[in-house]
Amino acid sequence: MTDALVTPSLRARLRDLRLVPRRAAGAHGLGQHSSRSRGVGLEFAQYRAYAPGDEPRRVDWKLFARSDRYFVRESESDSPLDLWILVDTSASMAQTDAAAPRHSRLDAARTLAACAIELALRQGDRFGIAALSSQPLALVGADGGPRQRDRCLQELLRWQAAGRWPDAPQLLPLWERIAPASLVLLLSDAFDDDTVALAERLAAARREVVLIRILTAEERDFPFRDNRRFIDVESGAEVLADGPTARAAYLRDFADAQQALQTRLAASGIRLSHHYLDAEPDVALRRLFGTRAGAESA
Repeated sequence: MTDALVTPSLRARLRDLRLVPRRAAGAHGLGQHSSRSRGVGLEFAQYRAYAPGDEPRRVDWKLFARSDRYFVRESESDSPLDLWILVDTSASMAQTDAAAPRHSRLDAARTLAACAIELALRQGDRFGIAALSSQPLALVGADGGPRQRDRCLQELLRWQAAGRWPDAPQLLPLWERIAPASLVLLLSDAFDDDTVALAERLAAARREVVLIRILTAEERDFPFRDNRRFIDVESGAEVLADGPTARAAYLRDFADAQQALQTRLAASGIRLSHHYLDAEPDVALRRLFGTRAGAESA
């Protein structure tokens, strides 16, 4: 089942990615995804004197040879992370590109979610998922392990794009389940202002939020060379435009809107990446979780 969403080649490209939160510490600086608790962990922290009950394998025998005293190596151990993946399943997520009419925004969101689950599973983290639309809220509570991964993937494959963004009462179960300090990955086209408002509310409530905005290549390039009728699938609003005439103004407005969204999210400490339907999914994830990840501006 995993290979249906994350192919072996894609999984190989995820090997150097790690889900590391960048929580704002006060007004400046970024926190880390590790505890200050010491024990058998990943990075060396300090030595301490051997005590009865300590495992012999933790004794530093080279230091013993120099000092004739027993010392135990302590390390800083990573704290398990709670990852919540929120997937926009409103009707606009059914949008496709003409070049790939069977690959929708929601299909891309499923793959991105499955990739994030693979990263969390590899790190030993807990993860849960939720579908957000005006349909009844569907979710899988946070847990860890391969069985949890399989439950989440089965649920992802069941979801269909329909309806509108949920109203506030429908979202109440999220506030009960997503604990402070959780990492929240929101997958959406983010055209609805309520989507951005939810991200801001989660960030204000001490959840770390990252948004991957899923867009079509046609929205990025506006390649139309004839008269087109553009229809909002959720509101039914229509706009008739001549492609070549409207292209320059559209591209300018699109770039301005992208920059405005970037600025608005950055003000709340929310990281943003973009995934276009003609791109590989690991590209958007790499901007957020790669070794040189930083805030995306494109």
